[in-house]
Amino acid sequence: MTLATSSCSAPCAPGKPQLSLTARLSLHLAAWRQRRQLAALDARALEDIGVTRAQADAEARGGFWKAPDHWRR
Repeated sequence: MTLATSSCSAPCAPGKPQLSLTARLSLHLAAWRQRRQLAALDARALEDIGVTRAQADAEARGGFWKAPDHWRR
């Protein structure tokens, strides 16, 4: 049995596989990179994607451990 298919130590949702440590780290690193890139966007780029500077700054301040919920499905 691998970490990716091991049973959960905490209560898990039925039918929801547990991610391996490597997969979790990859997701968190990707979130960290994307937040850095978001913080570096100028006003025109933010307007193009429909995000205000305040929203971008708030998201960029999120820690690398806070992966978006849809990544954990």
